[in-house]
Amino acid sequence: MALPPLDIVEDLDDHHLLVLPTGIGPESVEILATSRFPRAAWEPPAATPQVGARAPRLATPPPGVLRLSRLTTLAGPYLVDRGTATELGLPAGGGTAYVLDTPTERGNPPWSGTTGDRDGLARAFPEGLPVRDEARMLEWAIAVARRLAGSVRTAAGPGGRAPVVLTPDPAAAVDLTIWSDLWLDPDAALAVMRQAIPRAYLNLPAGTWQGPAHAVGPGGAGHPLPGTEPLTQAQREYLHAEADAYDRAMLEEPVPMDSYGLLADLDLDGFVALEIGGETNPPPVVAGLPWAAQGAVAYRVRWEPVEEADLEKERAPLAHRVARGRATPLVVAVARAVHAKVGGEVTDMMGFVVDPADL
Repeated sequence: MALPPLDIVEDLDDHHLLVLPTGIGPESVEILATSRFPRAAWEPPAATPQVGARAPRLATPPPGVLRLSRLTTLAGPYLVDRGTATELGLPAGGGTAYVLDTPTERGNPPWSGTTGDRDGLARAFPEGLPVRDEARMLEWAIAVARRLAGSVRTAAGPGGRAPVVLTPDPAAAVDLTIWSDLWLDPDAALAVMRQAIPRAYLNLPAGTWQGPAHAVGPGGAGHPLPGTEPLTQAQREYLHAEADAYDRAMLEEPVPMDSYGLLADLDLDGFVALEIGGETNPPPVVAGLPWAAQGAVAYRVRWEPVEEADLEKERAPLAHRVARGRATPLVVAVARAVHAKVGGEVTDMMGFVVDPADL
């Protein structure tokens, strides 16, 4: 069935647009919406008057309206033809568009000299960054564009500022998280990570504290600190006995480990990190599962480049992109091995679900 053309929408420059490649249907957008906003739902279509049984059906039905929040809706899909794409400055691959109707809510302008603008919002809103509902919705739209290789065209700004087209790089979404109800101890996690990267190692604190050095500080060599009284022999023996008892208890029943990490050194390509810990507030798409109602164990697989500042650049330099291209398969391999061991759900760096079969 034919889609309504985007050029029928009035005052396009007053709205943010989510533009996606041809072939991505509204069901994909709905899944990504409910992943971030659990109550998102399509509104019932407006009733049309009955004009007779033989009346012709509309060739282009009105677009759907997906309510994202109390104040925001997403209408579409609309067809974006070549002429409209050129007129609006959209990428040539854009085939469908959605109109984001959200309140205009702006805060302070971006800090001058800021180099970290991964999503391009500082470039698009120099007079004041979006806040509250507008910020949440734009961040979601950019995340969808990154996931589905699309773009976001922001509304025009004050003083006649032209809309800005943001096209996030899908390849920058490297990190993956596995959510499970199973906990792996450090040795087990190391064995799993080494299936993907044999040179992985545990990144645990080395050594134990042996207490203050002998005769160090103002109270060293048996001299009391000013304003204090020296301990009696009985007091010293009592304190030593209590300390020994505490040490024995900690050795017999150590404090349970609630988080730890593993690393794999990639030399010029940085590191792959596996960070494991409990999470009491998993993303909505995970929190709704029965086994995650009280929290979940998060296995975060991250890539750490040599120059971490490059992660926050809207357009990363060539050296970063080359290193990222070599590191990404290793991140995927670690995530695949962890999921095979603990099961659960996999999400990308935007919090959207990833099918384990796609790893």
